[in-house]
Amino acid sequence: MNKTTSKRLLALDILRGITIAGMIMVNNPGSWSYVYAPLGHAQWNGLTPTDLVFPFFMFIMGISTYISLRKYNFEFSHSAALKILKRTIVIFAIGLGLAWFSMFCRTWNSLSAEEISFFSRLGQSIWTFDHIRILGVMQRLALCYGATAIVALTMKHKHIPYLIATLLIGYFILLVTGNGFEYNSTNILSVVDRAVLGEAHMYKDNGIDPEGLLSTIPAIAHVLIGFCVGKLLMEVKDINVYYGLIHALRDVKDINEKLGRLFLIGTILTFLGFLLSYGCPINKKIWSPTYVLVTCGLGSSFLALLIWIIDVKGYKSWSRFFESFGVNPLFIYVMAGVLAVLLGNIRVSFDGTTTSLHSYIYKGILQPLLGDYPGSLAFALLFVALNWSIGYILYKKKIYIKI
Repeated sequence: MNKTTSKRLLALDILRGITIAGMIMVNNPGSWSYVYAPLGHAQWNGLTPTDLVFPFFMFIMGISTYISLRKYNFEFSHSAALKILKRTIVIFAIGLGLAWFSMFCRTWNSLSAEEISFFSRLGQSIWTFDHIRILGVMQRLALCYGATAIVALTMKHKHIPYLIATLLIGYFILLVTGNGFEYNSTNILSVVDRAVLGEAHMYKDNGIDPEGLLSTIPAIAHVLIGFCVGKLLMEVKDINVYYGLIHALRDVKDINEKLGRLFLIGTILTFLGFLLSYGCPINKKIWSPTYVLVTCGLGSSFLALLIWIIDVKGYKSWSRFFESFGVNPLFIYVMAGVLAVLLGNIRVSFDGTTTSLHSYIYKGILQPLLGDYPGSLAFALLFVALNWSIGYILYKKKIYIKI
């Protein structure tokens, strides 16, 4: 943890904050039975607004990786590699820790009716490693960050687009030849995950783990696209851009040209993704190549729009809410995960029975007051507000917790 007064690219923080707030909201409805369609993931093929939040964050991570590695002048060194490895392991371990904490709490509650000693109950709750999920959101972020950072330090940047194309084309061939577009356990993604990880360590969704091993390949390409966009954004002649704050504009034409290219790249990627979707469906659960193209394209265009509105035109008062999320994104996301587990496992008495605090707030207060769907949405928004309040305190104190 450190305090800093370093200036940052506000638009990047805002987009990062929007994605974190969005991820928290869509992951924490009052009831999964009452979720408005735009706030749910596509069942298989297709795209909803909810399917944009995680890939947008990964796209931004690519840009941030470019910014953070500039201090090494993009030259490989043992110290740089060790720092990258350390951060990769830390992020991955935090993801595993969240999965273990959730499993610990659920196991502890499930054993409440058993006539066993406290220490036996504690031991069984702690030792849940035989069926803990190994991969997940944080783990994917870790693997993609680590791979992108190493590529950035060991490969000439002009060759990275060719690597991206190779990864996406190679993955498409793998999907075509391996039954990869089928939503069942015959899918090669499911086959490999079961063989390597074991079914007990996978997410249960028709045999498909949305953060599985093979789908990490296009996810790395996804972050590399963000890295290339970061290079385009930060390498601006006659404009001093540090941690993205645009200032000392000597040539307005140049920044407009950069934003125009950012919009153009976004438009091309989005159009190409939708065009190719006739042969390669857009699918988040397998992280299909067209999903990468469309979400990176939309992310690029949205970022360009935010830079123009916030950092160029200076219309920023509306964005303060999201900035509190954006300056400490991973910390707030992890904190939200911990709070969600606690709300789902703290037991309270309600209507003659024992239920979770989460269920009590929704079923005992929000659902009777607002109804099924509005109450479920209200719970999600209140949960976002709870996390924002903590993030806002850190933001006001200029405390940035880097994970």
